[in-house]
Amino acid sequence: MTETKYIPVREVMTTNPVVIDGLATVSQAVELMRERGFSSLVVDKRYEGDEYGLLAVHDVAEHIVSTDRAPERVNVYEIMNKPAVTVDAAMNIKYVVRLLMRFRLTRALVLDHGKVAGIVTLRDLTLRSIEPPKKGDAEADGE
Repeated sequence: MTETKYIPVREVMTTNPVVIDGLATVSQAVELMRERGFSSLVVDKRYEGDEYGLLAVHDVAEHIVSTDRAPERVNVYEIMNKPAVTVDAAMNIKYVVRLLMRFRLTRALVLDHGKVAGIVTLRDLTLRSIEPPKKGDAEADGE
């Protein structure tokens, strides 16, 4: 039986996510994605007590490209996902995987003391969860 190691989300997340205002155009959002090499952006809160949103390439494909809408005439808030699913930076990654799978999501915002600290993807969580055995472990099993 394998021992499950506690790995906090903060060790897996992508830090310094790009934050965009919901009033920005989809064209501006796509340009930011290109410049930074990210496939999703955090949509900032409008006021205290509001929630963060999330805009992913999938949203642009679904609501702009496939429907032939003009990205320079559509605001981010019109196609974003809000509220975005959030997890705490100290949460164990195995629970984040379960949460994302339950809701059929591929990413979540990571909060640290209520502020956005990063974004974590199902891909990154899965690859980190199944790490190759250490060199010494394989030799010890063979003895």
